[in-house]
Amino acid sequence: MQDSFFNITHNEVLQVALLAWLVAQVAKTLLYWRQEGRFSLERLVGSGGMPSSHSALAVALLTGVGLREGWSATITAVTFVFAVIVMYDAAGVRRSAGKQARVLNKIVNELAANKPLREERLKELLGHTPFEVIIGALLGIVIALWRLH
Repeated sequence: MQDSFFNITHNEVLQVALLAWLVAQVAKTLLYWRQEGRFSLERLVGSGGMPSSHSALAVALLTGVGLREGWSATITAVTFVFAVIVMYDAAGVRRSAGKQARVLNKIVNELAANKPLREERLKELLGHTPFEVIIGALLGIVIALWRLH
């Protein structure tokens, strides 16, 4: 069988990582529905919220690579660094950007009280709390162990 790019769809580790992302996104949507009493498509496809789907995907990928290639393999180390960067970004950089968006939206609202502005509101829910990142990471580990071990 000729190796082509499309054979990647048969990669179990990739399938597990995508499954972890999907489960996290669906869980996030269901939690929002339970708390707010309404469905939100934004929660299904958007960033931020509980659990972190980015962390779930990255840690499921790390766990899958570790299980398949060995925990001392170079590719496992690379995947570990990738997962740490993703989780740092989710809990740090994107969360800070969300806080800045909240402040900017408040400024725009206060200015709008004095004169009409046509400013688009910035998305405030961009990042995650450390707890959301940890839960996403644990979800990734559990799904990878369930599917690959």
